[in-house]
Amino acid sequence: MKLLRVLVLVASGLPALAHAAPPPADMEAERVKAEAFTASMEAKGQVNRETLPGARLYRERCAMCHEGQVPKAPHKTFVSLMPTDAIYHALADGIMQPQSAGLSLTQKQQVAEYLTGEQLDLARQIPMPPQCASEGHATGPRLMGWGFGPRNEHYIPPAVAGLLAADVPRLQLKWALAYPGGAFRARSRPTFDQGVLYVGSQDGTVYALDAKTGCRHWTFRASAEVRTPVLVDVVGPTARRVALFGDLNGRAYAVDATNGTLLWKLKADDHPTATITGAPVLHDGVLYVPVSSLEEASADPSYECCTFRGSVVAVAADSGKVLWKSYTILKPARQRGVTTAGIKRFAPAGSPIWNSPTLDVKRGLMYVGTGNAYSAPADISSDAVVAFDLQTGKRQWVHQVVANDAWNVGCMIGNANCPTPEGPDLDIGAGTMLLAGGGAKGGDLVAVGMKDGTVVAIDPDHPQRTVWKRKLGRGSIQGGVQFGMAYDGRRLYVPISDMANSRDGKHYPGDIQPGLNALVPSTGEILWRNITDDACHGRDLCDRGILASIAAIDDVVFGGHMDGRLRAYAAATGQVLWETDTTTEIVGVNGVKGHGGSMGGGGPVVYDGMVYVNSGYGLYFHLPGNVLLAYSVDGR
Repeated sequence: MKLLRVLVLVASGLPALAHAAPPPADMEAERVKAEAFTASMEAKGQVNRETLPGARLYRERCAMCHEGQVPKAPHKTFVSLMPTDAIYHALADGIMQPQSAGLSLTQKQQVAEYLTGEQLDLARQIPMPPQCASEGHATGPRLMGWGFGPRNEHYIPPAVAGLLAADVPRLQLKWALAYPGGAFRARSRPTFDQGVLYVGSQDGTVYALDAKTGCRHWTFRASAEVRTPVLVDVVGPTARRVALFGDLNGRAYAVDATNGTLLWKLKADDHPTATITGAPVLHDGVLYVPVSSLEEASADPSYECCTFRGSVVAVAADSGKVLWKSYTILKPARQRGVTTAGIKRFAPAGSPIWNSPTLDVKRGLMYVGTGNAYSAPADISSDAVVAFDLQTGKRQWVHQVVANDAWNVGCMIGNANCPTPEGPDLDIGAGTMLLAGGGAKGGDLVAVGMKDGTVVAIDPDHPQRTVWKRKLGRGSIQGGVQFGMAYDGRRLYVPISDMANSRDGKHYPGDIQPGLNALVPSTGEILWRNITDDACHGRDLCDRGILASIAAIDDVVFGGHMDGRLRAYAAATGQVLWETDTTTEIVGVNGVKGHGGSMGGGGPVVYDGMVYVNSGYGLYFHLPGNVLLAYSVDGR
């Protein structure tokens, strides 16, 4: 789900951050004045960032680069989404130190506070879960990745799930982690190896926790939010156990999975708006990293739109060496005239990869679902399933689902950057799935879910052939299928998010259909539907559909809803077996108070007899929250 992904891109080039030391004494006088001023404005409900001390400093020292004039400098909008301490450290002792020469530490703090609208407290210690008593990791199975395997099936086998359908109604909260520091979203799907839970967070902290108790083995701080899952495997000639992930800064990381020590990191793409939102995939020692961007959010009519093109980078997991890089659009954008404002416009651009690649090892292919074009004319690779050769990265084929979908944020606000004709913005946010044996006579299918509520199945051996199509939701920019379906070898389960109010100013015909569906994989025939009841009772920002990806085990499907409910559905009938409200307040194992909210991005996970879910999606009219919740049978 993309609208608006102006809320996720962050600046490039920042170092990994250690926990900060207290501020020097010479900062205190101006800091007290700034805090007193901000507090008085907040008390009156009149906060205006442009009147803060850092506003003038930003305009004088930063705006010339960060408002479109320097190609590789991230736009101010994106920088503003970084943690305040990350911006401060970039200025004080990081990559931006040369550009901030001559500013006092107080002034650097003021610039950071202006950009985020939040006060910086360098003396604050981030509350952590208690350290585990044993340094060694427990034994246990491995479960990782966005779709729990290279085919992105979102299915967890019994030996890993360790949970029977009969025990699901007895699930109770066992422990929780409340993400600190004002976190209002929790999007990284937990993954597991040898009894250790790995998860990223909004402030860039990656946690390695004991899966049963929540105690801490280690943490690592990336330079920006980590919304991808963490992948763990033994790689290289030294058989080192490595944890790999990406951040919104567009950087991929490898750290030692036993202690969190940084091994390598790399920037996946040099474009100033590039980011990693889709989960990388690890296979046979190679990390495949999908690259997306927020160039379409460049609403400034003076911006020369657009030049980004989506890509996949294949990286040696043990060394960080780039093995190959391939683009969804084969050739770079070229100038295609000027806008009505007289600004150069470029095309083709876009076709980003928001989602996790699917690997078809049997055919030696990788499948990705792409987003819309950013400028017109749209490339054939936009809103499409694109297949790349696993070994070489060569683009093998393209199956376009929606043609001529050229769109950017200029269309929402009516400026000259909006392409003509304007597309519907129906990108493939949920990614592809390989339905092994799901086709007629046991053949394979590739399935994708669209934001208009349509599911499409294609034949990977005859990729221009659409086997079936099924529309299940009204759809909208935030409707339909957003983050992921599930397939257990018997049924294809499709979550629909359909919001009561799409809030994008567009009219979508038909009734909303939020809830969960089960289809026959070979034909798309509907087996059952469960349209979710309304438990919002008028709460603001509350909707009842399923935005987050879902997870299937034998006989049960788990789905996290936008109203904060986590539900377990009977796979055969759609009957609700169990549900819990994740929005209630809890105290985490780190002593921090928190509560859940809407669920988006990575959804629930079942591992070794327990169910885990991140709750909180305070983006684009959804309920904020900041917790990781762990449920076990009878809370034991």
